[in-house]
Amino acid sequence: MKSKMIIALDQGTTSSRAVLFDHQASIVDVVQEEFTQHFPKPGWVEHDATEIWDSQFTVLQKLVAKNALTPDDIAAVGITNQRETTVVWNKHTGEPIHHAIVWQDRRTASRCDEIKAAGWAEKIQQKTGLVIDAYFSASKVQWILDHVEGAREAAEQGDLLFGTVDSWVIWKLTEGRVHATDPSNAARTMLLNIDTGAWDQELLDLFNIPRSMLPEVRDSAGDFGYFEFQGEKVAIAGVAGDQQAALFGQTCFAKGMAKNTYGTGCFLLMNTGRERVDSESGLLSTIAWSLNGEITYALEGSVFIGGAAVQWLRDELEFIENASDSEALAKQANPESNVVVVPAFAGLGAPYWDMYARGAIFGLTRDSGKPEIAKATLQSLAYQIFDVLEAMQKDSGIKLSQLNVDGGAIANNFLAQFQADVLQTEVTRPKVLESTALGAAFLAGIAVGYWQMDELGKVRDVERAFKPQREKPEIDRLLKRWHKAVERSRDWLDINDELSEA
Repeated sequence: MKSKMIIALDQGTTSSRAVLFDHQASIVDVVQEEFTQHFPKPGWVEHDATEIWDSQFTVLQKLVAKNALTPDDIAAVGITNQRETTVVWNKHTGEPIHHAIVWQDRRTASRCDEIKAAGWAEKIQQKTGLVIDAYFSASKVQWILDHVEGAREAAEQGDLLFGTVDSWVIWKLTEGRVHATDPSNAARTMLLNIDTGAWDQELLDLFNIPRSMLPEVRDSAGDFGYFEFQGEKVAIAGVAGDQQAALFGQTCFAKGMAKNTYGTGCFLLMNTGRERVDSESGLLSTIAWSLNGEITYALEGSVFIGGAAVQWLRDELEFIENASDSEALAKQANPESNVVVVPAFAGLGAPYWDMYARGAIFGLTRDSGKPEIAKATLQSLAYQIFDVLEAMQKDSGIKLSQLNVDGGAIANNFLAQFQADVLQTEVTRPKVLESTALGAAFLAGIAVGYWQMDELGKVRDVERAFKPQREKPEIDRLLKRWHKAVERSRDWLDINDELSEA
């Protein structure tokens, strides 16, 4: 078995990847392909689910071909995915009935306001661990059923299926044999009772979603069917939403361990063990994973715009050619610059949960230029993580001695060092930044006996530890300015503004 390898399919918000791991949890190869982002209206974000599948299957095929893999070389496949993004498809034709509505999409904000006004906030928090927000899948499913001609009738007749992206990829890989998800993804729909691990009929009724549309919930390390490759069956054996997969990949198996992933968004998760911890600070209580029928919970703070802010510098502002160029540009900034960027392009996540905030730049002077805006953009990621971690430590009563980090954006040394400075805490970066893919590989490997749990903690090697270099009074001054900017960006849109449902 040790001579075999594990393939992780990492279906992200902007790209699909296939990652090949060996038994030492080292990356053998990675194939990646970006896909199209659709913005049909302000505040709306969509993906073509067929393009998602095509890109994911293409990178899998390329990985197999590049490495001349046979079925005997592959122990199992694990899947990790962008969460909350909603796909509805016809189970007979296999065709999506609408573009996938992405987790960043805000079109259902007014529907969420209606549910809050009707007094559901406390009950939904008790059942799901979530706050009522357009971020989650439930209101997205309802929108599709209400706005696509014939969709509701087809759903009620049992012809439509709903899934987060993991379910869509599983269904396609298995050629429609398996319609399933795992608890870490199901917990992000706002339809799952996280105490029982089962779909909640009262919430299905609230959002008018037929139960027949929903996938079966299975253990994160378990049987998700197989796909046929060269006439043989290859097991799909591990599934987790991207942030929970990263927590697993960072081997945060003990209560109180935490990680932050700097991807399209930033996501800080803390393992809270077998018992859920409910937040008083706007954080989410969610399911980390389920192994052998036992649920492990986590506290989570979600920052909607993380690495996407660097993409904004590259693609919309055209300040840089490559995301990695942001570090050199930021280092050219005037150290006396007071520019602050609040990247609330999709509203603000934890701990603010302001669907109507919007992005802003403050403190501009005549000499403010590309370097100053790039520096402030990178700093905004660190500030947002500070806000989430402060809330998390308050709720859990645990003071972190270090933060484990991963994701593409944290390869930026300027950001990593500033994060340590802002937190006044050591930031440790592993050699393998692909913790999300590694977590999916670990789950699949455990399920088929490729690894044992006690082996996994030995494979995480730290590439660099960043220790605070700035004094706390300076950091306090910077944070005061950040919070002033945040307050001025909040509640920018009115409910009757362009964000409202069409």
